[in-house]
Amino acid sequence: MEKLEDAPKFRFWKSQLIANGLTVHGVKEHFIRRRHNGEVLFAMLELDADTPEGDKIPPVCFLKGHAASVLVCLIDEQTEEKFVVLVRQRRISDGSQTYEHPAGMVDADDNPTDVAAREVGEEIGLSIGPSELTKLNPRLWYPSTGTSDEAMHYFFVEKRMSREQIMGFHHQRMTNDSEFERITTVVTTLPEAHQLINNVNGLLIHFLYLKHVGDYETMKLL
Repeated sequence: MEKLEDAPKFRFWKSQLIANGLTVHGVKEHFIRRRHNGEVLFAMLELDADTPEGDKIPPVCFLKGHAASVLVCLIDEQTEEKFVVLVRQRRISDGSQTYEHPAGMVDADDNPTDVAAREVGEEIGLSIGPSELTKLNPRLWYPSTGTSDEAMHYFFVEKRMSREQIMGFHHQRMTNDSEFERITTVVTTLPEAHQLINNVNGLLIHFLYLKHVGDYETMKLL
């Protein structure tokens, strides 16, 4: 069983605190969730630390580590129409079936591009290499700076194929028993995806992708 202090995500988080001037007096563990192989996946922690200004920093941290999210764009080779592949699964935020882009956890010593390519294969069944991915954010971005260390890497990949091949990715059932994942894939247009998704990371990646490729007409439809 991996100890908290040995987990790459914990060591990275603590090193960032110290690099940014905090004096860390102690970290108390309240809960740790581990992967099937014993690695630390998530942890609820209480931090005792002083800021450079002499204040106590708000103490609660949900240690989650980094994540990679990928917008998968499949382009009809005959019409040039674009489709995206989403994953649908039930989430704890409100218990509903949510629509998201393929994504996965990235430990501090992982290569995020490698993780992103692997997650696309595992979650929607599309085999791609890391070199096919394009990064959309130049540095780590934090969705919830007040309560978590989670930081995001955003990518996209474009693949041209026939309409029949594209629709072959629709309503596939992908499961991972060790991670309690029950995923169904969904092929849709990007404006339709924007209506289905309620995850802020998923909504943001649409704008990042459309800006990168210069598709401002589709952006107006979101």
